Amino acid sequence: MSRDDAEMNEPDQMEGILHPREQFAFFGHAEGEAAFIEGLRSGRLHHAWLIGGPQGIGKASLAYRVARAVLDPQKGRDTGISDLNVAPSASVARQVAALSHPNLAVLRRAPATDKKGPSTTIPVDAVRKALNMFGSTAADGGYRICIVDSAEDLTISSANALLKVIEEPPPRSLFLIISHAPQRVLPTIRSRCRRLLLRPLADPDIRSVIASLGAPWTEIPDEVVGQALRYGEGSVRRCLELLDEEKVAFIEHVTRLLDGLPRVDTKQILALAEALAKRDADETFDLALETMERWVTGRLHQRASLGASRLAPLVEVCDKIARSAREVDVFNLDRRPFILTLFDDLSEAVRQTA
Repeated sequence: MSRDDAEMNEPDQMEGILHPREQFAFFGHAEGEAAFIEGLRSGRLHHAWLIGGPQGIGKASLAYRVARAVLDPQKGRDTGISDLNVAPSASVARQVAALSHPNLAVLRRAPATDKKGPSTTIPVDAVRKALNMFGSTAADGGYRICIVDSAEDLTISSANALLKVIEEPPPRSLFLIISHAPQRVLPTIRSRCRRLLLRPLADPDIRSVIASLGAPWTEIPDEVVGQALRYGEGSVRRCLELLDEEKVAFIEHVTRLLDGLPRVDTKQILALAEALAKRDADETFDLALETMERWVTGRLHQRASLGASRLAPLVEVCDKIARSAREVDVFNLDRRPFILTLFDDLSEAVRQTA
């Protein structure tokens, strides 16, 4: 793959942000990094890892960080290794960034081209092609590494093709499987992986990440950053998306409407439904759904002492909203009835769980 191809935005890459394979600053997740360091020190690095956690917290950054260290001719063989740092100028770092290292395979959705958009899955043919690398010994006698980013993009066929190699791994092979929902990964794959759950980042770590990005991110007012942290749920990606005063104001508006339940402010909700029904409101619609999901989750946690049966109406309406939202998206339905029904259903659920 050419350098120009490697620099194309990935399907889920944020504009203006380096891809994780080109990121060298790393914050948080000390326990996760320590697990890999211990494996390298002991010479008993597990062959397959399922790196799980919410989106945007650094799972891919850790996977590429591990890959660089393991593939580095000196660091990967250092039994006294104390960190996973590899200089950006190192040959292995440049090769990983360009996806040109002969001992690294990356399974991911294909980026967009001039002729078609990004792929939505990782097809089985791509998996088989990438895993051919494991059919021979690494040229330098070192590790061969496969990064899967992410497991949610695998089809059933491609997951099974990956499983066959993980079940009988060649010597000195390493699979780093990134997952935003590890509980949904095939049980047969989960059972063969060492599971590493990365938790949401602390606010100071996210601030450090933003500082490392330089301008224009570092020029954003501190109060805006603070608002983004409030709703970012420990995700760098989420916080960067929310470094926008209008988005935060919208979240707070929807949250106020939800906080007012079971009383329904019909005028305000009708205005919201009209705004979300516009053709250019896809992003705002998604933001509204995320806000509602976060609000319901918070309410469930606040009232956990009431017991599952008492909270059932709220759980049921949350599931109903998710199903209806998918139907609206798939069939391109009018969003106005959906929003109005959503608030009515939530109002009744709040009344029953009060």
